[in-house]
Amino acid sequence: MARIAGRFGRVEPRRAVTAYVRGLLADLDRKNCWNLAEHAGLGGPQVLQRLLRTARWDADKVRDDVRDFVVDRLGPGGVLIADETGFLKKGAGSAGVQRQYSGTAGRIENCQIGVFLAYATPAGRALLDRRLYLPEHTWMADPDRCRAAGVPDEIAFATKPALATAMMLAALEAGVPAHWLTGDEVYGQDPRLRAALEERRMGYVLAIAGNRRIELEGVQVSAAEVAARVADRHWHRYRAGQGAKGPRWYAWAWARIDEGEAQGYRWLLIRRNLTTGELAFYRCYAPARQPLMALVKIAGIRWAVEESFQAAKGQVGLDHYQVRGWTAWHRHVTLAMLALALLAAIAAVQPSDTTEDRIPLTLPEIRRLLATLLLTRHRSTTDVLRWSDWRRRHQAIARRCHYQRRSKP
Repeated sequence: MARIAGRFGRVEPRRAVTAYVRGLLADLDRKNCWNLAEHAGLGGPQVLQRLLRTARWDADKVRDDVRDFVVDRLGPGGVLIADETGFLKKGAGSAGVQRQYSGTAGRIENCQIGVFLAYATPAGRALLDRRLYLPEHTWMADPDRCRAAGVPDEIAFATKPALATAMMLAALEAGVPAHWLTGDEVYGQDPRLRAALEERRMGYVLAIAGNRRIELEGVQVSAAEVAARVADRHWHRYRAGQGAKGPRWYAWAWARIDEGEAQGYRWLLIRRNLTTGELAFYRCYAPARQPLMALVKIAGIRWAVEESFQAAKGQVGLDHYQVRGWTAWHRHVTLAMLALALLAAIAAVQPSDTTEDRIPLTLPEIRRLLATLLLTRHRSTTDVLRWSDWRRRHQAIARRCHYQRRSKP
């Protein structure tokens, strides 16, 4: 917490943000302001709600501190990963919410979409940056709705790849020591993102759909057509990292992409599932010639961001917020990223365990130990009853207000 203390001009928000992060790491079922305030022993959630909504502090500057902390603790030579995740919501007042596809739910749901940039090294992985996606027609075309949700006037519409590009450029300008970026099809299909990476001579391995066309030996063909022409002897069996059930083995093939006089090297990378035969395709670039295994390794690292989302939501309450505004969303998400970075930093410095009778400390186990050994607060009977009374009084007020609003013609 000392790393971000200077971002708060007063002692009150400094104490509040410490209580907030401690609560995110605690053993709480739902990590909203009510439960976090009760865990901290506060008289009500107003202090933490004010921290997210109206207190004077810059979430982007705290984000910069989180980014520096992650790079410092996880080390250089990492890979940047761009991806988005959904936050299921009810109602229409939350910034950016609409019915849209959410990979979290696997279907179209009423949700917000956050675009994130992760950083992965052999020591671990964590989230570096975040942007809230605002749909063009339902939000950016409605200034009154944006104003009601606290969206700043200078915010313009940006696609998900454009948000990822902005985060990537900010990370490189801040000195993040990464030489590769990877992402799924949403980002692989965007030529502006690829051009921005190539301009800075930064390698990428980006997924694309099988119907995407590339130039191969002077002819435009789809990625699926290239895969159909690959002879059996040109498939190579490589491991794409460790999965939950062991090594993830696939068959891989590649082909050189023609790009005229453009500098650097470009390939189409093809992955085939050894069991089902399902194919996946990647568009790749590097300023220097690379072996096939190097591209396979980068493609396999993309799953690190999914693990980061799972840990952030399951361990530090990334999606537990009960806020609607633009500012409050960025503040909560940034503090959740800070809590996740702490867990990743602790995991990165644990001694290597050469025995086979136990696995290394995982992020859930580290958080559980922190919660039990350092963050558990023993509440008195008076505290428990006082909070029960507070909740019931607040719920009675809310119910009365809802009934009055619904009774109006």
